[in-house]
Amino acid sequence: MISAFDQVKNNRYRTYLLFFLFVLIITPLFLLVGYFLDSFFLGLIFATMFFAIYIPYVLNSGYKTILIGLGAKEVKKADYPHLFHTVEGLSISAGLKTIPKCYVIQDKAMNAFATGKNKDDSIICVTTGLLDVLNREEVEGVVAHEMSHILNEDMKVMTIATMTVGVVALISEFILRFSIFGNSSNRSNDNNNGNAQIIILVVGLIFAILAPICAELTKLAISRKREYMADSSAVILTRNPNGLSSALKKISGNCAVKTATGSTSHLFISDPAKANFMQRMFSTHPPIEKRIELLNKM
Repeated sequence: MISAFDQVKNNRYRTYLLFFLFVLIITPLFLLVGYFLDSFFLGLIFATMFFAIYIPYVLNSGYKTILIGLGAKEVKKADYPHLFHTVEGLSISAGLKTIPKCYVIQDKAMNAFATGKNKDDSIICVTTGLLDVLNREEVEGVVAHEMSHILNEDMKVMTIATMTVGVVALISEFILRFSIFGNSSNRSNDNNNGNAQIIILVVGLIFAILAPICAELTKLAISRKREYMADSSAVILTRNPNGLSSALKKISGNCAVKTATGSTSHLFISDPAKANFMQRMFSTHPPIEKRIELLNKM
């Protein structure tokens, strides 16, 4: 039988390893931008600004944009008392100093996600469809899953992963366009220099094409590991894998939130956009059948 604690430990190690790959992907891209602008130093400046300014900005304010985009609204205890009681009870069990705020999306689909700035400023959001269909035990399993994302600080990692994929795509697009339409007349016409530039250009083009794919695959791998980890942590919190397992079975049949997009799908407990084969292939979530199987073994 799989130990829930071992599952958490293994997934955390793999996530850190995968997240490090983003640094290896994006830094060379900035250096390539510097090359096309005739200044590797300028590329280093861009990279420094990205890691020192852009990432902190995303971590501090990105979640507000997410909530607005998804149409999530903060609700009061009188409106959804069971949701509040469940969040409060699990917060105490988890040892959180601040109880997460409760948000709701008016949608018949069943889904949920957690977001926020940190453990002391966090949010758990569910759809009205989830609250209408799931029983108390199942709602507790879902909330415990989202509470685990907060405890494991998944919000930070997944926000950075999402925004990094977007930046990688933009930089790659710049490199491809500049290499085709850019003016390189200010560079030396010496044969040796010319050959070196051609080699750098070809390597740069290949990397610019492959980088967004690698970044997206890395993001997907991180997301999937995080979901397994949150499932395991939810079992630790509730001491009951049956609630989450049963909830996932119901959610899998109706989880397509209307306001969800490709950039926010990784946040939800179940991928809200998985209608066809290609979408399932590049889903940010592991197969629900596999998740249920692991839960049952715990």
